[in-house]
Amino acid sequence: MWEMFINSLRLFFKGKLFREPRAFFRQWLIGFAVAFGLLLVAVKLGFPVWLAVTLAAIVGGALQPFLFKNLKYA
Repeated sequence: MWEMFINSLRLFFKGKLFREPRAFFRQWLIGFAVAFGLLLVAVKLGFPVWLAVTLAAIVGGALQPFLFKNLKYA
């Protein structure tokens, strides 16, 4: 298990883990933007910071499978 993790990490940093690295970064950026936007809106509405962070993390994490469902590995 550890070897698989290390191998995937090496391929990721070499830019060879995903068939289309730009698609990965685009999808990641969409997820980041949604979570960060939700965080800002929740804080602006007066939510406590811990609750806003928790809410943004849950929503951002829930988006991951949807955003990365068509991601192709090399």
